Amino acid sequence: MGIPQPAFYIFKCEQSSPPGMPKPSCVNPQTQDLFQHLAQKLMKEGIMGTVQPIRTSCLNRCLAGPVMLVEPGHFMYAALTKEKIDRIIEEHLIGGNVVKEYLISEDMWGEPISPCEMKKQMGM
Repeated sequence: MGIPQPAFYIFKCEQSSPPGMPKPSCVNPQTQDLFQHLAQKLMKEGIMGTVQPIRTSCLNRCLAGPVMLVEPGHFMYAALTKEKIDRIIEEHLIGGNVVKEYLISEDMWGEPISPCEMKKQMGM
């Protein structure tokens, strides 16, 4: 019997823009400890083995940050705080219920486009 696969992957944006940049950043002095909080909460709940948190660079939703993507399901959570992360873990990952009010707005997170369709849109 092999090692079980994780049930969830959490991609947490850890992009930090230099001071003075016009684009907001998912990591700033007020939010720099969110990934550590996420990992500690997963350990505290005893689910680190079935949920894999991953630090990632920009997820291209800077205006909604800090953001994280939960897979499977393609759920993008926005404007994260420690309290929101706790609730997402408890209700979505453990309880099976997506925390809809924390999801990114539809105008910033439309339906996925296949690579083939993207090439067509680009005239390639």
